[in-house]
Amino acid sequence: MNEDLIVAVASGKGGTGKTTVAVNMAAALSRAQFSVRLVDCDVEEPNAHIFLKTVMTSRESAVVPVPVVDEEKCDGCGKCGDVCRFSAIIALGTKAITFPALCHGCGGCVMACPKKAITESSREIGAIEKGVSQGIEFIQGYLKIGEAMSPPLIRAVKKQAVGDGVTIIDAPPGTSCPVIQAIRGSDYVILVTEPTPFGLHDLDLAVETVRQIGIPFGVVVNRAGIGDARTHDYCAVQDIPIIGEIRDDRRIAEAYSRGELVIDALPQLGKEFLGIFGRAASGARKREDDPQ
Repeated sequence: MNEDLIVAVASGKGGTGKTTVAVNMAAALSRAQFSVRLVDCDVEEPNAHIFLKTVMTSRESAVVPVPVVDEEKCDGCGKCGDVCRFSAIIALGTKAITFPALCHGCGGCVMACPKKAITESSREIGAIEKGVSQGIEFIQGYLKIGEAMSPPLIRAVKKQAVGDGVTIIDAPPGTSCPVIQAIRGSDYVILVTEPTPFGLHDLDLAVETVRQIGIPFGVVVNRAGIGDARTHDYCAVQDIPIIGEIRDDRRIAEAYSRGELVIDALPQLGKEFLGIFGRAASGARKREDDPQ
């Protein structure tokens, strides 16, 4: 079966079960004869491959363009620094100084320089790996140790995710720039939370972030039953659909600790993950059908 849809799985905090939902939903869809692609955009600590036992078939370096200043031509006018929002290049005295680790590779300084004193070179920031497992096309990024910014690598990883079928994006945790880069362009966002005070606090932050971007979303409550009803009450007040609940079960934690899929340890949960996807797909189609 084919359904062209991009679903991002995100969370306001780490440890809520985001990757558990992403990998098990992908596996359940694959076993249901969907064409599935899983993209691990948590490039600082990718781990989805562990659960899928992915065999990597290719690896390539990921690079970003960074400015190189010709000091013979540069007169220190500062126009390059004026257009750089990240202070990756500034003019001091009669010459421009670059800070490659801060550069987002937009090329604005090259275009702004009236003396044509700035060119670009490449700087490696990480790697992109591809593989196949259980009929799932798999793509992940590895951020190079010491790199400060992951969004350029996340962009590069997402560019590799082309073709028909369902694309599931395992986003980084939190609500900062990497998350926004990962979920942007998705048809639907699944926010995974847990019914605890910490989970609710960070869910509220994640909800605000996704609403600012304007992507339809729903909530999956993981470890349901361990806390109280405040998460459900919050979703009701905020008019947020709860598209799935995964009950707290020691067997799920044990499977996770062994690096196994939940739907292998508890096959009956396969229908739950298919149901989560189905409700996400319905939410995405509802947006497309909205005349506004």
